[in-house]
Amino acid sequence: MRWQKSHGRNSLPWQNTRDPYRVWLSEIMLQQTQVATVIDYYARFLQRFPTVGDLAAAGQDEVLALWSGLGYYSRARHLHRCALDVLALHAGQFPGTAAQLETLPGIGRSTAAAIASFCFGERVAILDGNVKRVLTRVLGFSADLAQSANERALWAKATDLLPTGDLAESMPRYTQGLMDLGATICTTRQPQCLLCPVQRLCRGLAGGEPENYPVKTRKLKRSAQALSLLWAQRPDGSVWLEKRPVPGIWGGLYCLPVFESDAALRTFLPQGMQARLEPLPHFRHVLTHKDLRLSPWFAGFRANQAMPKGLTSQADDGAWFSPAQWPALGLPAPIRQLLARKAAA
Repeated sequence: MRWQKSHGRNSLPWQNTRDPYRVWLSEIMLQQTQVATVIDYYARFLQRFPTVGDLAAAGQDEVLALWSGLGYYSRARHLHRCALDVLALHAGQFPGTAAQLETLPGIGRSTAAAIASFCFGERVAILDGNVKRVLTRVLGFSADLAQSANERALWAKATDLLPTGDLAESMPRYTQGLMDLGATICTTRQPQCLLCPVQRLCRGLAGGEPENYPVKTRKLKRSAQALSLLWAQRPDGSVWLEKRPVPGIWGGLYCLPVFESDAALRTFLPQGMQARLEPLPHFRHVLTHKDLRLSPWFAGFRANQAMPKGLTSQADDGAWFSPAQWPALGLPAPIRQLLARKAAA
């Protein structure tokens, strides 16, 4: 706690507040996302939705549009549902305990503990990736965290280490200190052990191999997927966009129609249009555990020509959007960039 006060991060926009709405918003955005990326999104969300009531009153499409580019879009859908539940079930006030917070959509055990610790001084432990790394190294905890029983054991040890006095002040400082230590000193590779305030307690350092912690054997393998995209455009510049199914890639977002192959895309269109398809440059988009190889095709539609209905297009959940309309939609980052490049050309 002393180290955090002097050397930790104390000027981030979501710090120095006990407002659970702001803390909750930052915690959801920071899940598997770098601080530098989140800062601008956080500011835009607060400007548009200064309270949880404002967020609940918005449509999901507007929330997804503001989230566009931040990734992991299920977080945005859960964010909106959570805001609705806070209004409907808790009279617009976030519950004051981790156990109650965990009943809300999109709030897991560690996120609930962070909100309860920062805002209400509750004596509960967080266990995000940074904290797992710090605690397993300091404790020399070598059990495989891929096994749920071992993760529960680490939760118990994390709880035992929590402060016991002046919780309203000590819990936010201690919790932030662990997060800062993992983010800035006890990093995944090349930890700066000489600068660490708990180096003398660290069993990982004493053993000479702190980078061996934490231990987790089960790792997700990267995969690749090829998808074809249909850019259907009318003479006035309007583009056909349709909502992606949930769950799935880009679930709930508007997107160009997606097909499993170029052949499937061609089959979807009337024969007269197939010969006029214009291939656009292929490109790659990297997700956390998957590489997408995207092949866009341009098709010019007549002014009143309707989008065909078929098994591979969500034509019942789509519409033509003008160049002035589509920038405000919730779009996947690669689709937004593709449309923007074409519009600028």
